[in-house]
Amino acid sequence: NVLRCDVTGKVLMKCFLSGMPDLKLGLNDKIGLEKESEMKSRPAKSGKTIELDDVTFHQCVNLTRFNSEKTVSFVPPDGEFELMKYRITEGVNLPFRVLPTINELGRTRMEVNVKVKSVFGAKMFALGVVVKIPVPKQTAKTNFQVTTGRAKYNPSIDCLVWKIRKFPGQTESTLSAEIELISTMGEKKSWTRPPIQMEFQVPMFTASGLRVRFLKVWEKSGYNTVEWVRYITKAGSYEIRC
Repeated sequence: NVLRCDVTGKVLMKCFLSGMPDLKLGLNDKIGLEKESEMKSRPAKSGKTIELDDVTFHQCVNLTRFNSEKTVSFVPPDGEFELMKYRITEGVNLPFRVLPTINELGRTRMEVNVKVKSVFGAKMFALGVVVKIPVPKQTAKTNFQVTTGRAKYNPSIDCLVWKIRKFPGQTESTLSAEIELISTMGEKKSWTRPPIQMEFQVPMFTASGLRVRFLKVWEKSGYNTVEWVRYITKAGSYEIRC
């Protein structure tokens, strides 16, 4: 069970504008919405707010305006750049639940069952899902079945590597494996059971819940700008203890 979880996030910007446009970005962070409510002398709109525990900005951000207005105002450089990084520790919505069961049957056999559930919306999907399930170094033979994707034993990292190209939301997949171990004459050492690791990308999902409320562009030449926002969640250190 996860009692407390840290999530670090990034806001990336891609900008191709001539001249020196001014941009302003509004987020659903708690302090920013409270500040906006004070400035407009009216109650804040209802909706989910996010407490940011730590924020760092690109050098183009006007920190004075952020401290006073709690909106991100900046003149962007051309191309793609990292506008801000943030960290939260409360209200994290993890995209996957992993339920592992490992049974050691004597000294030479093991049974492994791993169920992975996607808890994000049914209309969303994860891409490039990889689940690395550790096995003992003395593994001699593996036999497994998966309900989705493909799996193989990789002896160089002592793991069963399970790959799922596309994982829809609100679904589950299972890997079941039988492991045969090399029998040793010496005293059996206890296996430490390293954590299961996951890799993935989930477009249009944010584990932190941080959202862009508005994006405004002021360009002196009157150029008609096209503004759009895309969300994506990527696994960092995503580990599950067995």
